[in-house]
Amino acid sequence: MAKSKYESIYRDLKERIEGEEYEYQTILPSENTLIKTYDCSRNTVRRALAQLAEIGYVQAINGVGVRVVYQPVDKASFVIGGIETFKESATRNKLKSTTEVVLFAEIVADARVAKRSGFKEGTELYYIQRLRKLDGKPCILDINLFDKSIVTGLTKEIASKSIYEYIENELNMEISMSKRKMTVERVTQVDSMYLSLGDSNCLAVVSSQTFNKKGLLFEYTQSRHVPEYFCFMDTAVRHKDVDLFKQV
Repeated sequence: MAKSKYESIYRDLKERIEGEEYEYQTILPSENTLIKTYDCSRNTVRRALAQLAEIGYVQAINGVGVRVVYQPVDKASFVIGGIETFKESATRNKLKSTTEVVLFAEIVADARVAKRSGFKEGTELYYIQRLRKLDGKPCILDINLFDKSIVTGLTKEIASKSIYEYIENELNMEISMSKRKMTVERVTQVDSMYLSLGDSNCLAVVSSQTFNKKGLLFEYTQSRHVPEYFCFMDTAVRHKDVDLFKQV
């Protein structure tokens, strides 16, 4: 399935901002200029800009235009507020990425798995462990659960590349929303076996439930990150129309 027009514009602008063609605090070309550049409608441009705003790359300023607020960081950064694949994150951070599938199995969710993941007890799942490397360094251990009835035909080969690319391009399924929780946890024996931990005795752990456009949970993932190699970014927006002190 071909990517929508606004998605291609979003990705092109995102790459230009990351490459500092559009530098921090500068104003992007006007909507009219972007419409001519990309040969599209005003609504398409606005949708692409809105998506950039959601991940904290730009901010619309009344009477001024759209200002770039993205700044490069020294460490590899993984966006909490958006849905981005490991490969996309590595590309954005200008790092070489590789993925090694260390375990690929099929399981049925028991009571313990159901409570942790949100899948119903008895759901048939793919259970995958993947070791993620950046510039050859083992930095992330991903533990994935995918609903077999939704993410059909998954294989070890697909898991070694990009499962999300397979979902979007082969299964034609739209990935809609992810609920995430970040904790700091002690290193386990499995972590020590696979990850380059140095003197670290703890990890940054991001647990997520991801839903498709129909609101169906299709994935539960726990990503276990080597702490000193990463910073996590999010974008918070204050909605002034909500009276936070009304009942005080």
